[in-house]
Amino acid sequence: MPIPAHPRTTSDQFTHRFSATRRGARLARLLVLQQLDHWGFPYRSDPSDLVAAIVAELAANAVTHGRVPGRDFEVRLTRSVTALRVEVADTRTEERPPAGETPAAPPSDSETGRGLLLVAGLAARWGVAERQGPGKTIWAEIDLTCGGT
Repeated sequence: MPIPAHPRTTSDQFTHRFSATRRGARLARLLVLQQLDHWGFPYRSDPSDLVAAIVAELAANAVTHGRVPGRDFEVRLTRSVTALRVEVADTRTEERPPAGETPAAPPSDSETGRGLLLVAGLAARWGVAERQGPGKTIWAEIDLTCGGT
């Protein structure tokens, strides 16, 4: 089902830093949902649900795998006419997923390792980018159709 584009023609951005804790990851998802609603994507709409799931997975990964004691993670949400882009940056450089590739599935008895598979399945595009300072940024985009709501 196509997702209608927001009627504005500009790009908007929301950026916030969060503590690298489970509470920080939850707060990131909630604040992104609030920002989406402010931009005209109501809670429980298709874009809201997709972005919430992506933020939840990427923030959980930042807290679980990208955590460096004493350092926060950052979430950036960018809205353009054609897409919503989520970026989650952490400060750990050792663990870097392969950019743009479909992540390998974990063993069937594994209780972890499916987060990036989920992100790859939900997003139109995703990848890994360098960031200023130590660490990495994992990003994902969902497409919005043109034509407004």
